[in-house]
Amino acid sequence: MIKKILFTLLFSTLLFANFTSMSSIQVQEAIKKGVAVIDIRRADEWKQYGIIDGSYKITFFDEKGGYDGAKWMKQFTKIVKTKDQPFILVCAHANRSKVVGKMLFQQLGYKNVYELEGGINYGWIDKGLKTVK
Repeated sequence: MIKKILFTLLFSTLLFANFTSMSSIQVQEAIKKGVAVIDIRRADEWKQYGIIDGSYKITFFDEKGGYDGAKWMKQFTKIVKTKDQPFILVCAHANRSKVVGKMLFQQLGYKNVYELEGGINYGWIDKGLKTVK
């Protein structure tokens, strides 16, 4: 039983290594250092809630949950030039950013993948921080 628990803890730690959620304060500090913020929401969401000033807008999932990974990666690699370059993913509630972040880290080998904890709705707007439209 103890071996199973230790294995589960070790495995879950490995899954999330170097894929980190950042608070709004940490994101603001990273932006000051020039770290790119990539907003992966849809255009209707950008229009409704705005974006963090300076964010790159690259929709990943469409309204039905579909995506074109090759097209998205083509846009993404214009911003994130190396697999060591840090970047922050943003979506509405940090669900989509987790999916995309895990893919970039686990499957594609990006090393400094971050997300805004709670997404733009619960990790930014709810904290009283401004967005731009």
